[in-house]
Amino acid sequence: MCGDFIALAGNQRALELGQRFVDRDLNRAWTEERLERLLSGDPGDFLAEDHEQVELLNAIEEARRAARGSVYLLDLHTTSGEGGPFTTFGDTLANREFASTIPVPMILGLEELVDGTLLSYFGERGWVAVVFESGQHDEPTARDRAAAAIWVFVAAAGLVPHADMPQAAEGWKLLNGETRRLPRVLEMRYRHPVDMVDGFTMSPGYLNFQKVEEGEVVARDVRGVVRVPEASRILMPLYQVQGEDGFFLVREFRPFWLWMSGALRTLRVDRVAHLLPGVARDPNDPHAVVVDRRVARWYALQLFHLLGFRKLEDEGGLLVLRRRALEGGREA
Repeated sequence: MCGDFIALAGNQRALELGQRFVDRDLNRAWTEERLERLLSGDPGDFLAEDHEQVELLNAIEEARRAARGSVYLLDLHTTSGEGGPFTTFGDTLANREFASTIPVPMILGLEELVDGTLLSYFGERGWVAVVFESGQHDEPTARDRAAAAIWVFVAAAGLVPHADMPQAAEGWKLLNGETRRLPRVLEMRYRHPVDMVDGFTMSPGYLNFQKVEEGEVVARDVRGVVRVPEASRILMPLYQVQGEDGFFLVREFRPFWLWMSGALRTLRVDRVAHLLPGVARDPNDPHAVVVDRRVARWYALQLFHLLGFRKLEDEGGLLVLRRRALEGGREA
């Protein structure tokens, strides 16, 4: 083996109880502010997930300090809804290259809709970081898919030559066989947030990547029926009591745009983005721009996604976006 392979198990207390969390969602707590409070706080005041988060952070940071080369983070998850596996990641070229080695749908844009994930926290630090969702919690094949993904990604990271790892080829074949009829690249279009007081109940039978029509009733809550705002595919429908995400909507887009964004980023067009009409540098952040939607209403978000920017704020007609970071502190 060329390099180190480190495996960490997370969310142990909640898993023992068969729940998403005990006191708070561990995968919505990876923010600078919360970690600063934890690291400077009194462990006697910690909630259940606080102890585990500090342990995980210390273990991951120890691994990073010991690294002799590139660092890759593979974050394995399962979902409450059934359906095909997929990957999601911050849209950098390095993450795309890593994720594309595995033949499942790639979902772009999740980090703009969900705050505090482990993926976003370490992705913003320049790590190559990818989430792999392997299937429904209790589905036996979810374990097989996760194992297959590990083998494929270990080979992709260069830890062991492909010729010496037949499990990687077998894993690739398994995953490709399960998802070959699904789109390979999709973008996040919508997140339906929920709260415990909403009484949100997902309608039965929805699967990951199932097509839904505009206006289709997919759930109910205290306000009545919940309809889909646009024709799309549903992702991660909530079939458990806990959780802040009722469902997501994704939509396929042409691979040409992936190629186009790769070309624009390679040419470093992002360096002159502030010269576009209605665009200015953010005076508080050298890697961010502020876009006046009244001027740049036709191309704002889509263009800056192509250039490697991530949406930070979208209020009052102003859009604030920041370049995603790559390993070593470089921009996407």
